[in-house]
Amino acid sequence: MISVITGASAGIGEAAAVELAGRGQQVVLVGRDPAKTARVAERVRAVSGTAPATFTCDYTSLDDVRRLGAELLARYDRIDVLINNAGVMTTARTLTRDGHETMIQVNHLAPFLLTNLLLERVTGRVITTSSRAGKTGRLDPADLNRDRRRWSGWLQYGDSKQANALFTVELARRLSGTGVSATCFHPGVIKTEFAAKTFMMWMVKNIPGMGQTTEQGASTMVHLATHPDGAAHPGRYFARSAPAAVPRGMTDPALAQALWDASSAAVTLRAGA
Repeated sequence: MISVITGASAGIGEAAAVELAGRGQQVVLVGRDPAKTARVAERVRAVSGTAPATFTCDYTSLDDVRRLGAELLARYDRIDVLINNAGVMTTARTLTRDGHETMIQVNHLAPFLLTNLLLERVTGRVITTSSRAGKTGRLDPADLNRDRRRWSGWLQYGDSKQANALFTVELARRLSGTGVSATCFHPGVIKTEFAAKTFMMWMVKNIPGMGQTTEQGASTMVHLATHPDGAAHPGRYFARSAPAAVPRGMTDPALAQALWDASSAAVTLRAGA
């Protein structure tokens, strides 16, 4: 099994990489920071006996995502599991060099693009890290950057996580009958450096009982990559390793298709492809 994991240089991506390697999978690590990714690679080598391949990518550059896609296509004839886990949360509104709001690009547009670039090689599962924050999302495919609506870090983060779920719904529809499945999941509230500058995450890290370990957070990701559930429930959102109910805004097929078309235009893929 060849599993490509983005956001593998820390947090739940790191924990999942180590666990999957320990179960005998060939993990491929993608991270933004070369030094952190190399540290995780050493942990993987320690449990598997083999040094994993590592790739770097900065999701604030769609050209860098295209470069990563080309490198992975050149290296692998197949990818059994693609795990879209890289993400960011920030309280400061910034635009990427591509002109998109940072969270919507890093959390949605970049993995959307990478998945489309690699899809011809994916033979098994596409797993995307969403969040229960998606339940608060008010996504408008015509205004992904929130240029025309009130912006706050948590509002935009909720939109981006709603986008992860809707991307999964439409991807599963497009993959129907191919033998490739798509799912997404909520990892829980984890004690990591993610969103470290927010008060909520300060509480999670410092108040006993509020947060889970990275290994606990990675458990649903590992479950979807290894258990029959990962293939048996296409398009579904999981929490605690089981399908979970979400609001209509995270499952609406018309909204999912509209988001797909808007995302295709934003990353210059052919609309509807």
